[in-house]
Amino acid sequence: MVQLGSPRRAAILRRMSRLRRLLIALLLLALVAPAAEPLRSLTILHTNDLHARLSPDQEGRGGFAYLATVIRRERAGAEACLVVDAGDFVQGSPVSTIYKGVPIYEIVNPFGYDAATLGNHEFDYGWQLIPQFLRAARFPIVCANVVDEQGRLLTGRAYVIKNVKGIRVALIGAIMGNLRSLSTPERLGPWRALPPIETVRQYAREVRDRADLIVVLAHVDAAEQPELLRSVPEAAVVIAGHVHAVLEPALEHQGRLLVRAASYGRELGRLDLKLDLSAKKVVSWSWKRIPIDAKTVPPARDVAAQVATWDARVAKVVNVPIGEARSDYPQSRLKTLIEAARKEATGADLAFMNLGGIRDRLRRGPLLARDVWNLMPFDNTVVVGKFKGRELPASVTAGHTVDPERDYTLAMSDFTAANQETQLGASGLAFTDTGKLLRDVIIEHIRKRKVIE
Repeated sequence: MVQLGSPRRAAILRRMSRLRRLLIALLLLALVAPAAEPLRSLTILHTNDLHARLSPDQEGRGGFAYLATVIRRERAGAEACLVVDAGDFVQGSPVSTIYKGVPIYEIVNPFGYDAATLGNHEFDYGWQLIPQFLRAARFPIVCANVVDEQGRLLTGRAYVIKNVKGIRVALIGAIMGNLRSLSTPERLGPWRALPPIETVRQYAREVRDRADLIVVLAHVDAAEQPELLRSVPEAAVVIAGHVHAVLEPALEHQGRLLVRAASYGRELGRLDLKLDLSAKKVVSWSWKRIPIDAKTVPPARDVAAQVATWDARVAKVVNVPIGEARSDYPQSRLKTLIEAARKEATGADLAFMNLGGIRDRLRRGPLLARDVWNLMPFDNTVVVGKFKGRELPASVTAGHTVDPERDYTLAMSDFTAANQETQLGASGLAFTDTGKLLRDVIIEHIRKRKVIE
């Protein structure tokens, strides 16, 4: 039996006292320590490659006034929301072509974009117009990898950090590395594109301590899109553009996401995220594409009024009857039609039209000049050159019997000639510019025939 005053009894009492103090300290710590932070919700609404398609197409899809309605509806129903665009606002309709893109930024301002990036077609009117785009836009346009020889950024900033109800989101912009092959030297001027993946990685590391989530707005080519996702682990989300087809399903890599909506404003992408801010990671997500159906969605009146105002300014030029199509003309048939128009206008033996330069189709029925403006919005001119049959690339001679020693006159666009290595698989072919706009050549070709079968 242990006596009350024994050393062993005293030791037991001391241990009990220490345990009691430890339990009290743990209880106090539990009372004052913050509870585990709950997951936060963030919605990202996204568009890409709107290409100035102000009005719905003939199937009633898209149209800026209808897109604005859906953006506002979806934003109103979100707990915390960002609206972003992945490039190519301009180039695709008469208003954009005639007024060099600036009105398109004025029309999309009411959409409430939080940020956007440059697309390659923002350079179509020459780099000198881009500062005007930046001034017209009431939202930041960011691009990390278009620089001059001194390393200065064309847009002035590579990224922007938005605080969305306490969620810090860094939005980094990027454009494709082969920008030069998608434009012409005079349109790019002193600007060049750095490799997008390495550049985005650099800026992602720069901002990661100041952001809870990093999002890349990536107007890059098809191969660069998944590579961005794989190679920039700091970026949780890539919103992609340039490729006009929808990405279905979304691409996921180690919990990070790549999404891309359809072009021309025919749908709105909605990405809903659950975020663990302490870990700076996406815990769960869902993504959907919301159709923009002008037959069921009411137009936003303010945007519709702007569209109508600008459209009225070009109506006298483009709402002019030029003929009739007895059947639909998809891209493949339009290629043949456009090549025939070039040969007729220049007396060439052969002509070449790149499918990527055909931006719409002709539909059966009466045709307006507007229809040709939509399929050929670019101010490309027709160029001609004379070559031996053996000098012609296979992309030009496909489907034709060519004598290697005969001289042939070849007609194509100035863009294709300037980028013949990527467009034709050729180099060193010299051309003379006729000064004839390709769009006018197509219109005149149809007008002469009155009816195309």
